[in-house]
Amino acid sequence: MQRKPIVALIYDFDGTLSPGNMQEFGFIQAIGSTPEEFWRMSDGIARGQDASNILAYMKLMMDEAKKHDIKLKRASFKNFGKDIELFPGVKEWFSLINEYGKQKGVKIEHYINSSGLKEIIEGSPIAKEFKHIFACTYLYDENGEAEWPGIAVDFTAKTQFMFKINKGIFSARDSVKVNDSVGEDQKRIPFPQMIYFGDGDTDVPCMKIVTMFGGNSIAVYNPEKTGKKELAEKLQRQGRVNFITPASYTKDSRTYKVVCAIIDKIKADYNLKRLSRSTAK
Repeated sequence: MQRKPIVALIYDFDGTLSPGNMQEFGFIQAIGSTPEEFWRMSDGIARGQDASNILAYMKLMMDEAKKHDIKLKRASFKNFGKDIELFPGVKEWFSLINEYGKQKGVKIEHYINSSGLKEIIEGSPIAKEFKHIFACTYLYDENGEAEWPGIAVDFTAKTQFMFKINKGIFSARDSVKVNDSVGEDQKRIPFPQMIYFGDGDTDVPCMKIVTMFGGNSIAVYNPEKTGKKELAEKLQRQGRVNFITPASYTKDSRTYKVVCAIIDKIKADYNLKRLSRSTAK
């Protein structure tokens, strides 16, 4: 039986699948703050101590939760994820693309590669759609409460997860197998079979890696936010992405048309490669 090619759709989360940062749909309200106040405090910590923006927000979440007597357990984070707002069509997107892939004879897999919190994403309505979620996590004490950042994913750390998806490695802590030399034909998902979705500067390294190795990157933008379309256009002019599209995932959206066309090309390239290796009769 002919082996089906796997097509990996890899998404940033905040600003890509959701119009806001995931902390803004429950956690920030629980501490009696506003998004503007929370991110101003977080940025102040990072800037004041020349620290990681990711570690700064993770520490601030812990500090504010403690101040307001909120126990940050895995269940608490998942509860915050239940009310995350999503862009139009996102909930139906996965079944649409899975069905299209099935019709074309390819296997579709969906991944998250985010600087947000894995535990919150796991509580979102779309969590079950992903083969794996690469994102920030906490370490938990004997009472099951968050006590320290376990994984902090900044824009450079995101790139390692692209190579892990490439090789079929699903351990965030692995630093051995990901660096092993593996022949191109032995890699689980070659880069030309990857589609990366992002919305801004923090996605640029991943976008560039995917396009550089023959895959496709898509910059999505929220039409309701000033400057987002212009940023996406800049990324395309600079050759960081192949396509730009409004952040809509419905069947009649540009996003759907672009992704279907990419899937068609991936399948055609896969068939041509097989033919090039066969002996003419």
